[in-house]
Amino acid sequence: MLGLRNAANVVNRLRENLSVWGMRAQNINIGGGVGGEIPDQKRLQYALQHIHGIGRSKAHHIVCELGVENKYVRDLSKRELYSLRELLSKYLIGNDLKKCVERDVGRLVGIQCYRGIRHVDGLPCRGQRTHTNARTRKSRPTVRGTR
Repeated sequence: MLGLRNAANVVNRLRENLSVWGMRAQNINIGGGVGGEIPDQKRLQYALQHIHGIGRSKAHHIVCELGVENKYVRDLSKRELYSLRELLSKYLIGNDLKKCVERDVGRLVGIQCYRGIRHVDGLPCRGQRTHTNARTRKSRPTVRGTR
């Protein structure tokens, strides 16, 4: 039992300090109900964009609202990480955003409106033409053995 616990600790330490071509690959867990990890070898504004629902402008807005300069994530103090968690809890991001979008699309499908039918059929639902474009939305899985 003790040997398994030590082996698990060794594996976790190796995973934390895994190096790829001399770079340390480590993430900082935001936690606090936010969900998501940001890489610590990048500057804060670019690392925040690894969270689902945060783009360039929202990341810039968050860094400005925090009042810290755009420094590397690994250089943030515990107080700054805590304030970052508090600030991110105000936004709808991560798994909560995915669930909200899934629920909204499910509602459209349930009432069988035009947009819901287009979602079910896998076609664009915002008025784009489909005669020559919409290749990514219209792509169908190919069946093997047919030509």
